[in-house]
Amino acid sequence: MAHRLTVKGRVTIPENVREHLGIGPGSEVVFEIGPLGDVLVRNAVARVPGAPVRSPSDALRGTRKTGMSTDEIMSLLRAHDEDANDPGFR
Repeated sequence: MAHRLTVKGRVTIPENVREHLGIGPGSEVVFEIGPLGDVLVRNAVARVPGAPVRSPSDALRGTRKTGMSTDEIMSLLRAHDEDANDPGFR
């Protein structure tokens, strides 16, 4: 299937190709010209085939280990908010 190039030189990478490369929004790709003049598109980051695509924000999700429950963290945050509303709080 042919794809039309926009005035700005952009083209949509088909979904099946994005899945094959393991790329999604924010991913970087590398374009290489092969010996026969063909153009190769590669994922700029090495990945394990079949591994799910992760966005940059997904990579950060769930990485902070505090040893505290969500309720304990919320209590601390609420106490900080109450302190911040105190006129003597700096």
